[in-house]
Amino acid sequence: MKMDEYISCTDFPCSDAVTDAYTIPPLEVNPADFSMILISEAPPLDRGEYFYTPGDPFYLQTTLQAFDAAGFPAQSMKDLLDRGIYITTAIKCGKTGYSVSAKTIDTCSYLLEKELGLFTHLKALLLMGDVAIKAMNYIGKRQTGERIIPAGSTYKIRHNEFFYEGIRVFPSYLQTGKNFLIEKSKRTMVAEDLKAALSLCK
Repeated sequence: MKMDEYISCTDFPCSDAVTDAYTIPPLEVNPADFSMILISEAPPLDRGEYFYTPGDPFYLQTTLQAFDAAGFPAQSMKDLLDRGIYITTAIKCGKTGYSVSAKTIDTCSYLLEKELGLFTHLKALLLMGDVAIKAMNYIGKRQTGERIIPAGSTYKIRHNEFFYEGIRVFPSYLQTGKNFLIEKSKRTMVAEDLKAALSLCK
């Protein structure tokens, strides 16, 4: 299955999105092979830094550092994919500014919902940052009328158990960008969340 053939945006309605940076994971995969998905925030404006770009893209560098800190060393995206870990973004276009509007997150959450629906053997979803958390809550509200993740600071709620269609959902922090490298406390919490999720997927 080629992901970008099943997941696509056709009209690009979001005014605060950089459509030139629109990216769906360019993979041909069997979704049944995956037990974990990391949902990051948005693709980088520079496609050369995207997770799946050949070489050593920056988004992948910091993600691999997070897995290493969780006691799960990997050298490449292929290592993660081979171990049943898929990475995507909550919104599929780059950001025009620091934040993303609620309307854009809601609109793009339909694509994320369709993407998640392709995976049949998931055990853990990692929500890497506020945009991913909000996107999943839009999905939850459409399906059940309820949020998946309750309101509150991530550091206060992250040890509680949340579920989406029987899949354990972990609210966490963004693992890409320079801020991740700077903020030691968030790096520690991301590593803890990854370790807990990985323990479910053995």
